[in-house]
Amino acid sequence: MEYRAFLIKYAEIALKGKNRYLFENALVEQIRRSLQSVEGEFRVRKEQGRIYVECSSGSYDYEECVQALQRVFGIVGICPVMIFEDQGFERLTEDVLRYMESFYPDCSQTFKVNARRARKAYPLVSMEINARLGEAVLDAFPKMRVDVHHPELLLNVEVREKIYVYSQEIQGLGGMPAGCNGKAMLLLSGGIDSPVAGYMISRRGVSIDAVYFHAPPYTSDRAKQKVVDLATQISKYCGPVRLYVVNFTDIQLYIYDQCPHDELTIHMRRYMMRIAENFAVENKCQGLVTGESIGQVASQTMQSLTATNEVCTLPVYRPLIAFDKQDIVEIALKIDTYETSVLPFEDCCTIFVAKHPVTKPSLKSIQKSEQKLKEKIQDLVAEAIETAEVIEIGGK
Repeated sequence: MEYRAFLIKYAEIALKGKNRYLFENALVEQIRRSLQSVEGEFRVRKEQGRIYVECSSGSYDYEECVQALQRVFGIVGICPVMIFEDQGFERLTEDVLRYMESFYPDCSQTFKVNARRARKAYPLVSMEINARLGEAVLDAFPKMRVDVHHPELLLNVEVREKIYVYSQEIQGLGGMPAGCNGKAMLLLSGGIDSPVAGYMISRRGVSIDAVYFHAPPYTSDRAKQKVVDLATQISKYCGPVRLYVVNFTDIQLYIYDQCPHDELTIHMRRYMMRIAENFAVENKCQGLVTGESIGQVASQTMQSLTATNEVCTLPVYRPLIAFDKQDIVEIALKIDTYETSVLPFEDCCTIFVAKHPVTKPSLKSIQKSEQKLKEKIQDLVAEAIETAEVIEIGGK
């Protein structure tokens, strides 16, 4: 006996009222997308408030399938399930005992039968199913005993058009299906924070595209590839990502020549936000996303964030705003972006950082300094936008 199907459990989606089916449909599509990387043919279907994944091919990799499902936002539980035809209660009892023998050979746990009769025409009510199946299990496996409060094994039996039996629940990511709550543009660097920010905003149902600011020859092609690798990794959770690679060198050099050096990072961030917003509007995004956390570096103080925000018309979402660095690192380790993020290939922000950056910039001072850029900055920004490289990641 082997598992050929999974019952998919969700949480928040169940609270969506009349719009629930839209979120269920989005979850089904995300499950199908994630399973495309798994060998085998799979059928994903909805039935009476349940979502099932069934393997319809001759063979498949169970562990690989579970891992793919664990990358889908919106799933809170993955239950390997056996599906039996309804051939009467005696046959159901035999099927349940065979299930126990196959998956729990020692048969010495405490247990509880939890029956649910969704098909009301079934001749036995839930309590009767519980009692009779529990009795059959005790007779067949004398070492087992019943514990209705804290059982080691919860034997779930759902009576629908067919009979579904399961006893294991593998934890999912939770959240909402990617794409059901709009779209945003992520400012993706090669650091630890921004990939985690993309993951976190996607967990709330937001699909993402991304923009990376490249500064050749000061940053190498390996730094660019590092960002492509990070985008590829988060696309496993977030879905397809369109990555814009912007040549930012001329803008940075011009800012370096014209503006006070203690304000360099603020000015560069402001022009990054302007360029990112251009691509966000072009792609019908509803906001920008950054990996900033209050006080982590000089450009992330309250005053610095205010100066950065001032140039944006779209909202700026910062999922990590109150996170400690260790919190961010733990998530990066969980989603397998950390090892890539710490590779020693510098991005444009670290190359042009000032020795003593201002931590409490005056917005008026920043605006006054930017007046020195008027002669060339718009042409440089237009050229950076026009020459941006577009990389489609994750099958878009």
